[in-house]
Amino acid sequence: MREKISRRSILKNGLLGTVTALLLRPKAGKAHDIKKYPDSMGVLVDLSRCVGCRSCEAACRAEQNLPEPDLPYTDQTVFEELEHGRQRRTDETRFTVVNRYDPPDLGHPLYRKVQCNHCQEPACLSSCFVNAYTKTPEGAVVYNPDVCVGCRTCMIACPFYIPTFKYSSAFSPQIMKCRFCYDTRLKFGKPPACVEACPQEALQFGKRDELIKIGRRRIEENNGSYVDHIYGEYEAGGTSWLYLSKVPFAQAGFDMTVPHAPILDSVKNFLGIVPMVLTIWPALFAGFHLLATRKDQARDNARDNSQEDAS
Repeated sequence: MREKISRRSILKNGLLGTVTALLLRPKAGKAHDIKKYPDSMGVLVDLSRCVGCRSCEAACRAEQNLPEPDLPYTDQTVFEELEHGRQRRTDETRFTVVNRYDPPDLGHPLYRKVQCNHCQEPACLSSCFVNAYTKTPEGAVVYNPDVCVGCRTCMIACPFYIPTFKYSSAFSPQIMKCRFCYDTRLKFGKPPACVEACPQEALQFGKRDELIKIGRRRIEENNGSYVDHIYGEYEAGGTSWLYLSKVPFAQAGFDMTVPHAPILDSVKNFLGIVPMVLTIWPALFAGFHLLATRKDQARDNARDNSQEDAS
């Protein structure tokens, strides 16, 4: 009994020590340097120009060969979901959706397009232990279903709640999200299908750095009619999709609690535990097993010797 208690104590204390040391590991003294992608493209979305026509949804469906919707894109009743407290979200059948909001002081509806924001330092990529995600130089965050194991950690890690799971394919794990039209357009320098289809020019495609300058000029030249902030310039370390608004972003459903620092900064100590557990602990348990095996063998040898002496 004493040996069992001792072994259990060693395991417990060792695990607690490892976890505590990793979680309380001192942070680096300087601020995190956000990665720069000189060729990173982006989209500047002006919410004041969107009329909720959903042409972007139709173009995305056609480009990505997604299923036909239950209702035609001209049907405005889909916006009633928000009135019942159910904001439309992307899923395996739609990579982008438009939601309608009614800011109290605007006097007319406000529409907002939602899709993967293609972060500069993606939390989905940082959290994926099988490297199913890649951040391309062009700015897209692309997903490889061939290596995905269906753990869905990326769904939890994403600060914008974008990745969704394809439940209709339980034996073939697959995360579904906007691909920035990378394979068919972006890597060839072409704008995403949704941008090209927008009749109101609410979506502007270009180099991310240039779009930020354009957004800043638009804010400065419109005498305070725009909120003095480009959503996505800094949120979660910066995103490829950037937004301008004439009402507070919270009134258009944006999460204003998303930190400016990359999500990686908040979880890197925890993520550091994963390789430690996967490498050190199997070896440690193997050592315990070896010690136990040798002890059992020594006991058996001693018993055999004593039996021989007795005979």
